[in-house]
Amino acid sequence: MVKFSVIENLLKQVEIPRDGTLSRTIYRDDYVKIVLFGFAGGQELSQHTAAVPAIVEILQGDARVTLDGEEKELSAGSWVYMEAKLPHAVYARTDVVMLLTMLTGAAAK
Repeated sequence: MVKFSVIENLLKQVEIPRDGTLSRTIYRDDYVKIVLFGFAGGQELSQHTAAVPAIVEILQGDARVTLDGEEKELSAGSWVYMEAKLPHAVYARTDVVMLLTMLTGAAAK
């Protein structure tokens, strides 16, 4: 059993593609799945839902995040909590690094 996991600089763990989106799972256990995303400016994740609650943190750049039809302009340091099954989308206005934490343990409750 892993007692802790450390990444000293998340921004160094992802390269932003020239024209696309890159995702990398950086941690997973029975309770959470943590994914680091790199978006080239102009890229997007179209509207979708997740079966579990999730937290989005913008680490770098500017993004438009649509949450249940409501648009929010977010930048580095922004934090969002989403309930399970909430429709959402992400559009990278600039190159963006985003951390997604999926609360997978909550799905069993």
